[in-house]
Amino acid sequence: MRTKAAVLWERGKPWSVEEIELDPPKAGEVLVRWHYAGMCHSDDHMVTGDMPAGLPIVGGHEGAGVIEEVGPGVTTVAPGDHVVCMFMPACGTCRWCASGRSNLCDLGANLMGGRGVDGTARFHGRGEDISAICFLGTFSEYAVLHERSVIKIDDDIPLAAAALVACGIPTGFGSAVHTAAVRPGETVVVAGVGGVGAAAIQGARIAGAEKIVAIDPMPFKRDAAKIFGATHTAADFAEATELVRELTRGVMADAAILTVGVARGEHIAPMMGLVSKGGRVVVTAVAPMTDTEVTLSLFDLTIFHKELRGTLFGGSNGRADIPALLRLYRSGQLRLDEMITNRYPLSEVNAGYADMHAGRNIRGIIVHDVG
Repeated sequence: MRTKAAVLWERGKPWSVEEIELDPPKAGEVLVRWHYAGMCHSDDHMVTGDMPAGLPIVGGHEGAGVIEEVGPGVTTVAPGDHVVCMFMPACGTCRWCASGRSNLCDLGANLMGGRGVDGTARFHGRGEDISAICFLGTFSEYAVLHERSVIKIDDDIPLAAAALVACGIPTGFGSAVHTAAVRPGETVVVAGVGGVGAAAIQGARIAGAEKIVAIDPMPFKRDAAKIFGATHTAADFAEATELVRELTRGVMADAAILTVGVARGEHIAPMMGLVSKGGRVVVTAVAPMTDTEVTLSLFDLTIFHKELRGTLFGGSNGRADIPALLRLYRSGQLRLDEMITNRYPLSEVNAGYADMHAGRNIRGIIVHDVG
C-alpha cells in the first residue's frame, strides 16, 4: 500500500512529506493507522546529527491510532483496537525485562537503525529501503510495527492525549518518580520546560514534592510550568541557584532533573550546585553523541555524597506505566491536554519544529487526516 509520510533523506535537511510504499504486516506485526503523532525533540536530534540514525528514515516515535490489520501469531491486539506505541519495544523475556527494566530491552539493540525488530525495512521509496525511528514511524499515516511496540488502550481515552504517553510523558514523569525517586516534602528543580520537562514537573508534583522550581529562559514556558505544578520559576541557572538557596535556607534541592532541548557538558556543574548533600541529579536530555567533556567537581561529588544519574525512558516499564499514566489522566491528576500547544497537519511538520526551536511549544502534535 501507499502512505504519506515525513522522511529524512539527508542529515541537516528538512523533512520531506511524500508518498512512499509500505509492506503488509508479517508474523508478529501489526498495521496501525496513526491518528496523532507527538513532535518530540528526539526526532529533531536526527536532523541535526546529535543522535545517530539509519537514513533515510521516517520520523515519529510518539503516536496513537487504531489497528487496521494483524499478521500471523499476533495475540495482544486485534483490528479495531485503539493503541499507543512505545518507543522501546519490550519482549518480556530478556534479562532486562525479567528484572523490571524493560526500558533496556534487548529488542532495542538496533533502535536507531530503524530497520524493525527483524532487521528489515517495511517502508520503501525512491528505489530505497526506508527506516523508521524506533521501529515506529508515526510521521506516517500508516505504519507496520511489531506487536511488542504497541499497547492496547481503552476506547474512551482521547487519542491526541494518548499519543504523548508513548515517549515524552513516561520519560519526564519517570525521571522524577523512578530515577530521581522524589519523595513527599522534597524540593525539586526541573531545568527545561518542554514536553519532557513539563512531565517531570507533574511527576514531582504527584510524588508529593513541596517545592518545584522550573528553569527556562522563555516567559511563556515559565508561565506554563505553573499549570503543571511548579511552585517557583527562574530564567537561568544563576537565578535558580539563589532562589533555591533562599527557599531551602541554604540546604538546596533534594533532586534536579535536566530536561533541556540539548544537554551539554557545561550543564552538569550548575545542576550539581543546585542539589544538597546527598542530592540526586538526573540527566534526561539527549546530548550530541560526539560530546565527551563534562564540567564536574569530583571533590563535590564525593565529599557531599551527591549522585549523577542517567535515565532512558525515565526508567519506565511501558506495559505497566503507560496504562497507569492514562489512569492518572482520566482521574484528572495528570494533565495531558494542557501540554498540547499547537496542532499541525503532516504537511507542516517543518513549521512545527521551527516553533519548537523558537520556544513556542510545550508539545506540538501532528494530526493525520483520517477521513
